[in-house]
Amino acid sequence: MIDRRRAISTAARIGVGLICLGAMPACAAEGEAGDDVTPDPRLAGYEMPLESEPHERTIMQWPVSLDVYDRASLARAQQAIARVANSIGEFEPVAMLVSGAAAGPARRMLGSAVELWDVPTDDLWCRDSGPTFVRNDSGALAVAHLRFNGWGNKQPHANDARIASAVAHRLGLPLLETGLVGEQGGVEHDGAGTLLAHASCWDNPNRNTGSREVIGARLLAALGGRKMIWAPGIKGADITDYHIDALARFVSPGRLLFQLPPELDPDDPWSVSAFETHEIVRSATGADGRPLDIVVINEPVDIRSRRRDFVASYVNYYVCNGAVISAEFGDRAADERARVALQSLYPGREIVSLNVDAIGENGGGIHCATQQQPRAG
Repeated sequence: MIDRRRAISTAARIGVGLICLGAMPACAAEGEAGDDVTPDPRLAGYEMPLESEPHERTIMQWPVSLDVYDRASLARAQQAIARVANSIGEFEPVAMLVSGAAAGPARRMLGSAVELWDVPTDDLWCRDSGPTFVRNDSGALAVAHLRFNGWGNKQPHANDARIASAVAHRLGLPLLETGLVGEQGGVEHDGAGTLLAHASCWDNPNRNTGSREVIGARLLAALGGRKMIWAPGIKGADITDYHIDALARFVSPGRLLFQLPPELDPDDPWSVSAFETHEIVRSATGADGRPLDIVVINEPVDIRSRRRDFVASYVNYYVCNGAVISAEFGDRAADERARVALQSLYPGREIVSLNVDAIGENGGGIHCATQQQPRAG
């Protein structure tokens, strides 16, 4: 078992050259070529819609890898993923990627609104290894290919490296090369040209070796953006190198929801980095030249989980048709404040709060486990 939040030390012990198990050629072909791949010029006609726009469906991944989980942890992760999928299924169709012998147990745990697609997986993080859908002016969809390499070869990903291309093929959509290795959880967009990211998970030799300027330009081209806002982030402290979607989310054009600790702890690098990113976005402007409208919510304190590396992020929610699927952590006061904040930011949508501690204990949240397919047209 590889603890997602502590995988860096594991990779250092065994050597990153060994961590891509199984079909090594596929890992290299699908996930490790970035800077040496020329971006597809057709990207210029596409942009990524805001998550709150209407969806055709949600796509998720069924976790199966015993290289990543022990059996008890895997069972808990599968139960949490089923809970999320069934909750989303009350509002829109869900496609669960699962293959082989895992399909039968998954079918028994999933409701009728969840369709099974025969696509092999390793882990559950569809935000990162799944397809990044973009749409052109005529309403046609394509997949902007952010190549997945297991967060810099920190986790086995032979199947997950192929997911974006497999889904594009199944749907008959163009797969447009971006020239980037990385994950969608590492970049936020406001649907109107503004992108926000921590440089630590993009300008990092474990994913891309080009300059930050080139990486930023390629991100803008991949998602249809015009303005790139960089904050430093933290390299090497967790498996993702500090994805932005656990800290800040664009709610609408120019409006950002930001989670902060109650006060700065100078001895906690996560606290220091969060406040540093907050100061950067406070002084930044969006693609329209206006200051960002920032709504701050405090993180929970008195949570159920006692895992030291537990991810307790209220902003790692998922917006589906008619609802916001969010996490609750057992801190009743903080959970209620988060629910009220989300309801005010997403009027007209139902706020569904779930116990997904098994996902938080593995280093992520609901947003990390989901991927929207926008409605075409």
